[in-house]
Amino acid sequence: MANNVFILAAFFLYLIMMIVIGARCSANTKNTEDFYLGGRQLNGWVAAMSAQAADMSGWLLMGLPGAIYLYGLGEAWIGIGLFIGTALNWLIVSKRIRRYTIKANNAITLPMFFENRYRDKSRFLLGISSGFIALFFLVYTASAFASGGKLISAVFGLDYHAAATIGALVILVYTFLGGFMAVCETDFIQGLLMLVGLFMVPIVACITLGFDSVSPLLEQSGVTGGVASFSNIMEDGGEPIRAVTIISNLGWGLGYFGMPHILTKFMAVSNEKELQKSKVIAIVWVAISLSFACLIGWCGRAYMMPEVLDGTNAEKIFIKMIMKMFTSQFALPLIGGVFLCGILAAIMSTADSQLLITSCSLTEDIYRGIINPKAPEKTALNLSRYTVLVVAIVAYIIAWDPNSSVMGLVSNAWAGLGATFGPVVLLSLFWRRANRQGAIAGMLGGGLTVIVWDYLPLIGGKTIGGVTGLYSLIPGFFLGLLAMYAVSLATPAPSEEIVKEFDEVANLKEGEI
Repeated sequence: MANNVFILAAFFLYLIMMIVIGARCSANTKNTEDFYLGGRQLNGWVAAMSAQAADMSGWLLMGLPGAIYLYGLGEAWIGIGLFIGTALNWLIVSKRIRRYTIKANNAITLPMFFENRYRDKSRFLLGISSGFIALFFLVYTASAFASGGKLISAVFGLDYHAAATIGALVILVYTFLGGFMAVCETDFIQGLLMLVGLFMVPIVACITLGFDSVSPLLEQSGVTGGVASFSNIMEDGGEPIRAVTIISNLGWGLGYFGMPHILTKFMAVSNEKELQKSKVIAIVWVAISLSFACLIGWCGRAYMMPEVLDGTNAEKIFIKMIMKMFTSQFALPLIGGVFLCGILAAIMSTADSQLLITSCSLTEDIYRGIINPKAPEKTALNLSRYTVLVVAIVAYIIAWDPNSSVMGLVSNAWAGLGATFGPVVLLSLFWRRANRQGAIAGMLGGGLTVIVWDYLPLIGGKTIGGVTGLYSLIPGFFLGLLAMYAVSLATPAPSEEIVKEFDEVANLKEGEI
């Protein structure tokens, strides 16, 4: 009981701090550009930490360690794919999308960029891209709410539904109040907390066990195939890893090119000097965090002996390690509470960005872009906040099932967003022949492929993904790329105005915008 009091105190102080930041940022949020992009005033540290904290979510501290806990280091190929994708996104995409969104009539959302880039007066691009964002981000936000429910339930013994409600309410409050700057400033703190927890806990666990004791304890835990297989990156679940599994796991990296909640962080950096700083910080952060998340799943199985977790309970391994280490072993519950806040930080840092992006698509792109273009700024800002509330409620309903897998929800949403927008973003930024018709074909080709691949039982009552084992992001991404390329070539070339703007962006010198 005394331990829970200290942990509760750490949680309470942390959550109050997040809400205070939201309230402070609210005073500086005067219009929708402030609410959604923070007036493009992010510095390098905040941009980097916010982008990566928003990216990794509870998946980093629950989904990935849980997969490795169950099946071994063969699951680390996902981390390798994500590291490659993160690095390429920062090195190739970040500068160009910041420049192009400013040049394309100061677009503040991804759908708005597509509309401005292709001078789409029909508003069809705006509508279809906003619809896909709303669909897939609802699932993504639900994964964060599910993570929060599992965390609070495991720590305090609360009913899952009550725990998920508490987490969702706090995220909702500070996002509702402060918008983008509240999200980014809280993400910066959350990113630091995540990194400290990831780094410290597995190292302390290995030291206290003794490195020579890890393998015998893993063997006792009943790992499939034995310790050698469990610790081998070329084996998965006790069997030699299949080529399709490696390809699927590496394919996660393709998703980065189409993630609106990450791309908007690039768009919001104040200048290119700060952006250059962000690249280094973000790439180093993600390399460290992914490596230690894998270590948590591997050594955590030995550390928690004789307790062995199964199914979705394996996603609680990091929580269990912290509870054991700082309440039973070292009796430092306040420190344990701080590290548990790191897991909560990972969850909140993604959920807030997802709420904001979904709200932005519905309000700025659909309402102001299509339904009521003349809506006053104050009306749009108020509607933005209330849309955050509605989106949160729908995501909360999706997350209601306590047996929902964080890994499964994230996987579905990541594939949908990456396949729908990744090819269109890359070709829009780097191919001058790309046109409006091609962009529409690319979105439909990528997004619908994922839906068909993952959700329609077309082969003997099973989905194509279930039969082939191939992650839907890969066929979705490449079919979207092919569709955009082929349709762009088969339809009239873009206008001189569009080509001229493309060339101006491509020829900008460092620091000119």
